[in-house]
Amino acid sequence: MGRLNNKVAIITGASRGQGEAEARLFVEEGAKVVLTDVLDELGEKVATEIGATYQHLDVRDEGAWQKVTEAAIEQYGRVDVLVNNAGIFHSASLLDTTVTDYQRVIEVNQVGVFLGMKTIAASMKQIGNAGSIVNISSLAGIEGTRNCTAYGASKWAVRGMTKVAANELGRFNIRVNSIHPGLIDTDMMQEIPYIQAGKLEQVNNNIPLGRPARADEVAQLALFLATDESSYCTGSEFIVDGGINA
Repeated sequence: MGRLNNKVAIITGASRGQGEAEARLFVEEGAKVVLTDVLDELGEKVATEIGATYQHLDVRDEGAWQKVTEAAIEQYGRVDVLVNNAGIFHSASLLDTTVTDYQRVIEVNQVGVFLGMKTIAASMKQIGNAGSIVNISSLAGIEGTRNCTAYGASKWAVRGMTKVAANELGRFNIRVNSIHPGLIDTDMMQEIPYIQAGKLEQVNNNIPLGRPARADEVAQLALFLATDESSYCTGSEFIVDGGINA
């Protein structure tokens, strides 16, 4: 307990799934947490339950990012941690992916992360506090995944932006790392076609640990990267996939 005492964290997409698990764990570890999402009713409920703050945020909106950041600084004085967790999934072959589908995924998963890093890093630099930015990518940002043209492109971009940001921001003592989850037992997992087709057991047979991860197992890794325990980690990929990529 207390690994994030006196830290202020903004977590996007925190109304459910991995973001919710991260928010709950961060609060348990002493952080002052601002949950953000577009699912306001769920977000407000989680924030009330765990003693955090909720702010509506469409991660595609630069002005909204500025408002959320300013509100957090007004309330808590600074932002120490950003977890860029918000994301959407789309599955289709290259030939079946429309431009509209592609752009929708890129706007949320890639542009949203870019805007978050840009806004929060500027705040950290201006205030002069050290900080940690944790970008949630995917195993699809490590390897080529079938039927994930748009999703994979966005997650590879997150991986690349993480490294560029780490190089640029290190001089200000701002660390930037990416997490690459494999199959995680959340609502998003139910959107995967082979899961919908009832092939979870077949998938589990291909995972060395034999099961999907729990959301809290990803949250534990995000916690490590948010704390001073990872003070010399930046620009790196951290894979949590049960051994699929081994």
